[in-house]
Amino acid sequence: MAQQAGLTYPQTRKTDVTDNYHGTVIADPYRWLENDNSAETKEWVKEENAVTQSYLSKIPYRDGIKKRLEELWNYPKPGAPFKKGNYYFFFKNDGLQNQAVLYRQKTLDGTPEVFIDPNKFSANGTVALGNISFSKNGKYLAYMIAKAGSDWQEAFVMDVESKKLLPDTLDWIKFSGISWRGDGFYYSRYDKPTEESKLSKKNEFHKVYYHRLGTTQDQDELIHWDKEHPLRNAGAQVSDDERFLFLSTSEGTSGNELWYRDLKDPSQKEFRLLVKGFEYEPSVVDNDGDKILLLTNQDAPNYKVVLVDPKNPDPANYKVIIPEQKEVLQSVGTAGHRLFAHYLKDASSKVMQYTYAGKLDREIVLPGIGSASGFNAETEDKEFFYTFNSFVSPATIYKYDIASGKSTLFAKTEVKFRQEDYETKQVFFTSKDGTKVPVFLSYKKGIRLDGNNPVLLYGYGGFNIAITPAFSVSNLFFMEQGGIYAVVSLRGGSEYGEGWHKAGMMERKQNVFDDFIGAAEFLVKSKYTQPSRIAIKGGSNGGLLVGACMTQRPDLFRVALPAVGVMDMLRFQLFTIGWAWATEYGSSDKADQFSYLVKYSPLHNLKAGTSYPATMITTADHDDRVVPAHSFKFAAALQAANAGPNPTLIRIETQAGHGAGKPTSKLIEEAADSWAFTMYNLGMTFK
Repeated sequence: MAQQAGLTYPQTRKTDVTDNYHGTVIADPYRWLENDNSAETKEWVKEENAVTQSYLSKIPYRDGIKKRLEELWNYPKPGAPFKKGNYYFFFKNDGLQNQAVLYRQKTLDGTPEVFIDPNKFSANGTVALGNISFSKNGKYLAYMIAKAGSDWQEAFVMDVESKKLLPDTLDWIKFSGISWRGDGFYYSRYDKPTEESKLSKKNEFHKVYYHRLGTTQDQDELIHWDKEHPLRNAGAQVSDDERFLFLSTSEGTSGNELWYRDLKDPSQKEFRLLVKGFEYEPSVVDNDGDKILLLTNQDAPNYKVVLVDPKNPDPANYKVIIPEQKEVLQSVGTAGHRLFAHYLKDASSKVMQYTYAGKLDREIVLPGIGSASGFNAETEDKEFFYTFNSFVSPATIYKYDIASGKSTLFAKTEVKFRQEDYETKQVFFTSKDGTKVPVFLSYKKGIRLDGNNPVLLYGYGGFNIAITPAFSVSNLFFMEQGGIYAVVSLRGGSEYGEGWHKAGMMERKQNVFDDFIGAAEFLVKSKYTQPSRIAIKGGSNGGLLVGACMTQRPDLFRVALPAVGVMDMLRFQLFTIGWAWATEYGSSDKADQFSYLVKYSPLHNLKAGTSYPATMITTADHDDRVVPAHSFKFAAALQAANAGPNPTLIRIETQAGHGAGKPTSKLIEEAADSWAFTMYNLGMTFK
């Protein structure tokens, strides 16, 4: 056992494993921790969790934090209604239910009845409801479930009127939607893995099938299988009028290729190319008769909507319907034969309503700075419901009349806090290379700029994903305790279009870390806080962010919370879907890309004898997106390298995965542990 920081850590065995990357030899002494099925790894997990729980149990206000989080969490959380067939459907969590329940009712003022209660899928709430999809006539519902947070899903089919399950069941579905056509649907899956390899083996040969109701899965029709490119993913989508079947293929997380079949043309048996890949990000919005509306960033980094004739799909023939704007176009919804274009203006929602011909009807008036969602409905619908929330205002549901453009309040979420006591402001700072970067700061009114406020700095910065204002009772708790919750709109995301994304990917990934470090330095310089009062947090690609920043600037942060992070940038491509991230990061298989990956890979930049921030790494045993080996190896290496007084812990959740579908009970326990660890190491008291 190793003594450090008043804690006794497991003495993790080292081996002499090395790899030669283009002439550079890299040691990987904890390679054995990649085998999460071995008895030795399981014992290591058990010992590490015991150390972590022992440390956390000694924090005097840990139980008080958990109790307060339960109080804050315990409020009804209704979702926006949506109409399918003869019913309105909506999700709702009564407060502390592990999973939200799907309800239905005949009229908006009718009595709701339970339609699907995922809490009955398992005793502990670890089986979650995934994608749901109604047949075109509203007669059937296909839905997926995920167990213990895994990306693997199973599909079931229900008769909507009777709520009875059909015998149809489908297995080994992953990274898939459900798209109905007639009395069946399209979906994507992999071949069945072995029990030992299902959570770690590289995912290859994604296949698209058509399942006809009343048949078994082994009778499903194989629609697409690319035998020459095992590392491509594929998904099928049917147009609402069932005129077209679209096939989207991708080689990673950026760029895709589109194919189509005109289902009304009996002579067309094979897919035809619609948009050549994989340089751009085209997606189908809808079809307008025999033409197709596409959202694309081709020659438009902020995206535009074009009308394409599939018989003449050359980009030179595109007709622009919604031209590129100065704000980035995130998505386009359809309802009532109108287009709803969702833009981001400095990471806040802005929604415009257009006709299919591209005529602007109006801008939808939103309540303020925040995030809006839900601008989709059926073609014949005259109204729909959307949701708006922000860092300090919980979700509010509005009913929207398409013809008049009028929004009326439909439902307001009641949380046990005084909303008027809190505020959010957006500030901008200049990053290392001169780029202006925004930060959202949310806190209890009346803070003093005395350099002593505790700060939780959060970011993501990758995969073209925008981090927009969102309400969280967990973050509200930190503000309630006098903390500032700061969210940085880092490069690598989509907040300012494809140019912003590309400025934070591949060989430019260091810009993301510079932005995050720059935000912390700005907050110190502006007297919001000081290094001894800053905690940093991020998950997945954001876990990589935290790992890179704490190894590059251990002096700037007091607490680090890397969650389910990509910590080994030299081997990520070898596990599950990791190969798809090479379009974002690059790959150590290539000499020029290895040269920059090794410079920031968190695992490979820990230096012995360095004093690192108080760190609590979090991961889960069923994470088959970013396999827990990343966190295991980083924790072992950090414990060996750290020479300072701060604790370096790892918290390994059981029966959980990358985050999706995690039950409320586990969310509260994890939040309580994270805030207890953070507050204790920032020198905060519990109020």
